[in-house]
Amino acid sequence: MAPLIKHDQLIFSPADVDLSYSPLRNGIKQGTYVLGAFNPGLCRLPNGNLLIMIRVAEALSKAVVGGNVHCIRWDPADRYVTDTWPLQEVTMDDPRKFRINYYGFPVYALTSLSWLLPVELNEAGDTVKQVHYDKIISPRFTSQEYGIEDPRISFINGKYYMTVCCVSSERHSTMLYVADDGLNYTCEGVVLDHQNKDMLLFEGKVKENFYALTRPLGECYFASSPSSIYHPGAAIHLASSPDLLHWKPADTALLRARRSSVSNVKIGGGTPPILTLDGWLLLYHGVENKSAVGIYRTFWALLDKDDPSIILHLEDNTPLLEASPALTKSIGWQIYLNDIVFTTGIAAHEDDFILASGELDLACRITRIAKEYFSNSFKNKPYGGSQF
Repeated sequence: MAPLIKHDQLIFSPADVDLSYSPLRNGIKQGTYVLGAFNPGLCRLPNGNLLIMIRVAEALSKAVVGGNVHCIRWDPADRYVTDTWPLQEVTMDDPRKFRINYYGFPVYALTSLSWLLPVELNEAGDTVKQVHYDKIISPRFTSQEYGIEDPRISFINGKYYMTVCCVSSERHSTMLYVADDGLNYTCEGVVLDHQNKDMLLFEGKVKENFYALTRPLGECYFASSPSSIYHPGAAIHLASSPDLLHWKPADTALLRARRSSVSNVKIGGGTPPILTLDGWLLLYHGVENKSAVGIYRTFWALLDKDDPSIILHLEDNTPLLEASPALTKSIGWQIYLNDIVFTTGIAAHEDDFILASGELDLACRITRIAKEYFSNSFKNKPYGGSQF
């Protein structure tokens, strides 16, 4: 059963970003543009309004000049610089990055550098109230030299906890930021190390521990058995912590891509799990193989409220959300990718859930879906409380 979408709109797009406030003005003299304003974290502020924390991917207007390609990097002198690579030494088949072939193993540089922009919406999430340029979060550490990406915000015990992906030549890591008001964040440092993305904190403790979903990556994977229902590749894992800083991974995977789903190239977390009457609701992304990037769709699952390692319901065939060409028609000239929706935030509003997503790695999408859709789907097709 497909969900009934009650409201669907683009709330923020590249043209809405005023680059005169960009942190890249500190050092970068070349022209830049917003490649995408997307993948927003979402939370409800103390005043009742919603906040979307937007990933702004800023790119050079002329990345290729003569026989060279250039990329932006934050420098430890606390300024931004550009690096130069000969075109004959790179492969550029993905508009988001290029591979540097000089090395004997996969090494990449990005075509943009991302920083975070807080944007306040009204209670229903359908109107922009204020863009908080004075609260921009930008690189401050060498582990963020290629940017800060894909924030997710969880409200736990009266505080806002935001995880972000940090990109650098050192490692691909997850950092934690904490705020009392949802706007003024303090960095607590790296909490997950190399190649672990999409860290999603459960919005509340389970018994005595905090829990999180993680998604470790690798350059190679080992085959599942020929009779396995699972497809090899990136999966969603569970970890627990006494303090939100030190994490113990579970011994077995939580959600793995099933062969029966078309979106089984890889899966990864989407929204922080929130507690409902039926259990922990989480939205995640599944990828179908197509061209260099793939088709990204949003799916969902329900976990047991007392033991989140138990999957109560898994919907990995009927997407909750897919890319909507109608939404991006008016900004079609800016589209550089297709078939991508990446849901990164969820908040309750009256009888609905408000979902915040990145659309085509380009803009921010707000969608409202009735809460009863998830409850009715679970009651009509439960998995019976066993791990699937």
